[in-house]
Amino acid sequence: MAYVRTVKTASGATAVQIVHSSRRGSRDIEHVGSAHDDAEVELLEAAARQRLAAGQGELDLGLESAGQAGGKAGGPLPITSSRMGHLWDALSQAYDALGFDVAAEGDEVFRGLVLARIIEPTSKVDSLRVLDEVGVVAPSYRTVNRRLPVFAADTWRERIAAACAAHAGLGPASLVLYDVSTLYFETDSGDGFREPGFSKERRLEPQVTIGLLTDAAGRPLMVHAFEGNKAETATMLPTIQAFMAAHRLADVTVVADAGMVSKANQAELERAGLSFILGMRIPEVPHVVAEWRQQHPDTEIEDGQIFTQPWPAGSTDNRRDQVIYYQYKRDRGRRTLRGIDEQIAKAENAAAGKAAVKRNRFLQLSGATKTVNRDLEAKARALAGLKGYVTNLDGATAEFVIGSYHRLFQIEKSFRMSKHDLQARPIYARKRDSIEAHLTIVFAALAVSRWIEDATGWSIKKFVRTARRYRTVQIQAGEQTITAADPLPDDLQHALDAINTASQPTH
Repeated sequence: MAYVRTVKTASGATAVQIVHSSRRGSRDIEHVGSAHDDAEVELLEAAARQRLAAGQGELDLGLESAGQAGGKAGGPLPITSSRMGHLWDALSQAYDALGFDVAAEGDEVFRGLVLARIIEPTSKVDSLRVLDEVGVVAPSYRTVNRRLPVFAADTWRERIAAACAAHAGLGPASLVLYDVSTLYFETDSGDGFREPGFSKERRLEPQVTIGLLTDAAGRPLMVHAFEGNKAETATMLPTIQAFMAAHRLADVTVVADAGMVSKANQAELERAGLSFILGMRIPEVPHVVAEWRQQHPDTEIEDGQIFTQPWPAGSTDNRRDQVIYYQYKRDRGRRTLRGIDEQIAKAENAAAGKAAVKRNRFLQLSGATKTVNRDLEAKARALAGLKGYVTNLDGATAEFVIGSYHRLFQIEKSFRMSKHDLQARPIYARKRDSIEAHLTIVFAALAVSRWIEDATGWSIKKFVRTARRYRTVQIQAGEQTITAADPLPDDLQHALDAINTASQPTH
């Protein structure tokens, strides 16, 4: 029998050996090489295992001459290439399956920047280091700088977005999700594009506003960058109209949160002839809910109960008939009431002079007098657990409308992925072209990441972290080239098989 072992040498190095033993106790030791770090040990062990598996004990590989050529007989075998083959090939398969290879007209600089951002989000110049570590040919930094203005061009971004839309298979009845986020810059002064504005993170630095349009599964369809001081509600319609014009769609069903939709926005959607499903704020107890409570004074609203309020269009409304659905969720009500209790307790302490006056919607100030607004408290408690949804779709059921709205968590997931896993904030970009090119790269990286997640069921972070550990190396042994690789764990092999299957043409 034969096996591979490692032993420490007198010089402190680690020797990798193949031990051939017999039942009689005799042993023959074959020295493969010596290593001075864990990576070299791993490579030599892989070469030794492959030599055993291939029965190369009887095959003359010219090891002696190879060692002599290196100056030391039996010294370490030279590694001619080392790459993260499994990871890079899988990401490239996703990139090609989305049609980006065709949309980018075979531009390998764009491919490299997109896939490097998934593997390790960093600056453009440092992306070249990532590509070197992966084991693929990296372009020069001068080449990257020369290509960035191309990636920022409208025509380039439209081709990438068109590839995403074609993969999504959109039609007139397709749901599209819309949301916005902001990316801030570490600078003190604005420049007309990077400007201070409303920030969910309560930052005062200049920022840009990003509008993201996705399909119902959260796969990106289009990204638009707006001035940092542009109102979020003013970004939705331009993005949607540009998307529809680019893909010649007569209608789509827009799904958006209440914060995206002002009355003017809703009216513009109607004038544009678009269908929508929108979350809505409830300022007062809805008539249908108040009526139900009057009819059932001693009965609690059931968890999940839905109230329907038709809202037909008048002769001068210039809109389609609409329907508002109000749904009560017990868990939502519990969380809301707990928040109300906390705010009321703080308001009572402030009114009694036991605590400093802070921002509190239930605290009512009249000159020097502080009181708790009990009418507002009663209204807030009456609304706890209720959420409204409005649509102008004809014949849409409450379950479809509410279920479609809840898909917005998918776009929130995409935003989280882009801002955290892909680090979308363009820290090193200053000019608008550089920012636009950066967002195009992040957009494509997000599409590839979502494709990988859909195919494998893994998060992109888990897939990259797992697959990057397994490298494929080529070792030169005399005139023979040995390809060595550690065996893959079953779960990673299954994920790679799923990617292979999903990337195959369906026709």
